[in-house]
Amino acid sequence: MAVVMGKEELAEYMATVFPQVREDFAIDELTEDSVTMRLLTAERHLRPGGTISGPSMFALADVCVYAMVLARLGRQALAVTTSCSMDFMRKPDGSAQMVAQCRLLKLGRSLAVGDILMFSEGSDKPVARATMTYSIPPAGSAAAAAG
Repeated sequence: MAVVMGKEELAEYMATVFPQVREDFAIDELTEDSVTMRLLTAERHLRPGGTISGPSMFALADVCVYAMVLARLGRQALAVTTSCSMDFMRKPDGSAQMVAQCRLLKLGRSLAVGDILMFSEGSDKPVARATMTYSIPPAGSAAAAAG
């Protein structure tokens, strides 16, 4: 299944239905099977010790899967996270942006599953890995038509 929204349209739509993403996240690349996004790291994303906080990394992973679902299905604003498993592997560099590569592993009628690897920009060693499942509103429902 091909993407139904390109990178620019997806970014604009997400900023409309999920305005929190406007200041914190950017889409670097979007393909049929993957999205690369970044956390625009700022002081609010850091925890003591100058490292990127776990909640900030979770948010990046979550937004990546949401973006992939939207890119493939279109305007499904009420698709929601139903499950997450996250492994933190090494300390991220708090002075670098966090880059996430997300692959959509499954896209069904009611569920989508994504796998995300996160890196400190400039490093090829992953700092975290997440697997997320999203629930997709039934086709034709008010939820599916939202947005």
